[in-house]
Amino acid sequence: MRALLDVNVWIALFDADHAFAARCNAWVERERPAIATCPMVENGVLRIMSGAGYSARMKKSVADVALLLREACVKNDHEFWPDEVSLRDARIFDVTRLHGPRQVTDAYLLALAVAHGGRFVTLDSAIPLSAVRGAAKKHLFEL
Repeated sequence: MRALLDVNVWIALFDADHAFAARCNAWVERERPAIATCPMVENGVLRIMSGAGYSARMKKSVADVALLLREACVKNDHEFWPDEVSLRDARIFDVTRLHGPRQVTDAYLLALAVAHGGRFVTLDSAIPLSAVRGAAKKHLFEL
């Protein structure tokens, strides 16, 4: 099952000083997953890691981070998934199951993974499967 990695998982893979770097890198080494990215995830990784306040030790430009992401995708079995689901679509989402704004992006990425027959890989543990119609435990992997 192809893995759509969360922004924070990508950041942990790229930044050895990240609190979850060892966990994320060990999982990738052990599982060798087929991976997926989407515009939301790619943009998030570039925006956060190239930001002036991200890290005093790891200063990267947008181009530097884009290169890291590009190289990681080339090295792995990668597939690009366009952002093609909508939170407005009641056939896909039960937004009443979202308990706050911090769950919106994770629910969206989970739904995208479900739509592509994949799984959403994240460091977050508070993602309600019930917010995405058709989502099952197999669609969500918490590192």
